Amino acid sequence: MVVMYGIKNCDTIKKARRWLEANSVEYRFHDYRADGLDAEFLHSAIRELGWEALLNTRGTTWRKLDDSLRASITDADSAAKLMLEMPAIIKRPLLCAPGQPMLLGFSETLYSDFFR
Repeated sequence: MVVMYGIKNCDTIKKARRWLEANSVEYRFHDYRADGLDAEFLHSAIRELGWEALLNTRGTTWRKLDDSLRASITDADSAAKLMLEMPAIIKRPLLCAPGQPMLLGFSETLYSDFFR
């Protein structure tokens, strides 16, 4: 089954969920805040997608960080530590489907191609 990871009040998550429902894609939603974030899962996502892609440096959570903390995020280990402490800093949505690579972000074109 398709699993979407994110935070339920995120606007991009809402758009992606509407797209999945409109296109009759069965999925399960995993809310980082309510359901937590498994370190092993995060490390597998970092291996597949790269920590730079997963770390949302354009979002409010990143912008609110102290400059010294932002400067300390220099590799996968430091990024993973921050993402485990503050899962809202992970780019959303992260989509996992059996037999397919992980998909990060949302656009109608991206999802249409992914579920073709």
